[in-house]
Amino acid sequence: MSIRHGLLALLERGPRYGSQLRTEFESRTGSTWPLNVGQVYTTLARLERDGLVAPGGEDSAGHTLYAITDTGRHELHAWYERPVDRTNPPRDELSIKLAMAVGAPGVDIRAVIQAQRHATIQAMQDYTRLKAQALAAVESGRSGERDDVAWLLVLEQLIFQSEAEARWLDHSESRLVRLSVLAERRAAPPAPPTAAPDTADGPDAVAATTAQPSQGGLPHA
Repeated sequence: MSIRHGLLALLERGPRYGSQLRTEFESRTGSTWPLNVGQVYTTLARLERDGLVAPGGEDSAGHTLYAITDTGRHELHAWYERPVDRTNPPRDELSIKLAMAVGAPGVDIRAVIQAQRHATIQAMQDYTRLKAQALAAVESGRSGERDDVAWLLVLEQLIFQSEAEARWLDHSESRLVRLSVLAERRAAPPAPPTAAPDTADGPDAVAATTAQPSQGGLPHA
């Protein structure tokens, strides 16, 4: 998550102070990724160091305001145009957990998957309910529609992400079942060879019996 660019986007709308930026950031994203004030001011200090923002005076209450610079505006729009890099995906706790659970002594990995699937589906249902509320707010045309639309987009991404995670969990469980069956087959002892059919007099007697003519002999010409 780029807090740095998120703050630049808010500052492009006009000078703001730290607590105001925090409130607006959380309003735009529905508090999905909450910030603390210290994190905001640390990021602002780095943006100022890099020449992307500059102090913009104070408001009537004495809050220090920050304003985006031309360099910051250029960086912001370059961020909008640049695809998000997927070559170095962020660490995912669930993926790491399942990877470590494979073969771990005393761990029922299928129970881990089932517990996570329940939690994922519950989260997806919660997101879907919030989406209905956000959609109703957007369609009502009330004030603050821009934040409602932004929150709606975030919710829909969370719903799609949850759906994909649930499908991946189903796939992982099926994969483990198939691998378990294959392992059992490899570990099973080979079946004993099938014995040839037994006859009372052995194969020579069978051949001799087959070669005997019928008692009626050959028919007369």
